[in-house]
Amino acid sequence: MSDVIDTAVKELNAKMDGGFDGTAKFVIEGEGAIMVDENGARAGDDDADVTLTADADTFKSMLDGDINPTAAFMQGKLAVDGDMGLAMKLGSVLG
Repeated sequence: MSDVIDTAVKELNAKMDGGFDGTAKFVIEGEGAIMVDENGARAGDDDADVTLTADADTFKSMLDGDINPTAAFMQGKLAVDGDMGLAMKLGSVLG
């Protein structure tokens, strides 16, 4: 597992107050994947209700609050596949 994934899992768990009602997967290009569900965030590559894909720099910028997930999506830096409502709910956790 990459340092990027390890760091992202820790940061996501710190941002989330409790769990998330659904299943989401963040795919960080060239690094791996993170699952987010009612138990929090963890490294993994399972099936999910929504999959969000971005490069490591974009993902880090979202975690740091430098870019809003909606803006990243509109700029083509974040791809979303699946339940868009769930993606927006997750974006509010990050934002």
